[in-house]
Amino acid sequence: MKEQLQHIAAEISGLSPVDGLRYFVEQFPGKVIFSTSFGWEDQVITDMIFSNDLPIRVFTLETGRLFPETYYVWNRTLERYKKPIYSYHPQVDSLQKMVSTKGPNSFYESVENRKECCYIRKIEPLKRALEGYQCWITGIRSEQSPNRHELSNIEWDEGNQLLKFHPIFDWTLDEVKAYVKENNIVYNPLHDKGFPSVGCAPCTRAVQPGEDFRAGRWWWEDQSKKECGLHAS
Repeated sequence: MKEQLQHIAAEISGLSPVDGLRYFVEQFPGKVIFSTSFGWEDQVITDMIFSNDLPIRVFTLETGRLFPETYYVWNRTLERYKKPIYSYHPQVDSLQKMVSTKGPNSFYESVENRKECCYIRKIEPLKRALEGYQCWITGIRSEQSPNRHELSNIEWDEGNQLLKFHPIFDWTLDEVKAYVKENNIVYNPLHDKGFPSVGCAPCTRAVQPGEDFRAGRWWWEDQSKKECGLHAS
């Protein structure tokens, strides 16, 4: 696998994000999928996919706890591109059991409870969404959190047994914003209110000046390596 990754990295070196996406479409026809949470980065990649008519399946995880602003962006995106964004939901039985026994906000009580909630609402639906695909496109950028500096724009996801490609991995936030502005892309208005990252409403707050990019996610927990598990290496 290491040799394959090195070969692909050499093949896509110097390519634009769109040409990089085209490369994977050609290498894995019908087996490339993109996950969006409707943040800045994901809206950029969605535009690249839809505007260039790339045959990449676009999906989102409907956790049931999203911000109203996120639903607004979702609807506006469908209206603009006239292309489907497939929705994956938690398994009803697992969700009902958790909420019935622990209540709707158990994630505040312990890290274990929070990870259980993330698993039911995000991880398990993600595994269903990725099943049968060979390449997963994401909006990850290097500067988003310290542990993401350890990654590269192409990697092997052992847990899901597929390749992951991050087409705007080396972009700065200013470059993302510039693309959004130049292409008149709809984006989440929460970004203008101090939310660099927008997840589930109960688990996301605005970031104060000088705080880390991820400080607004699960702010009541230890600040180191706060990930829900979607992008665990």
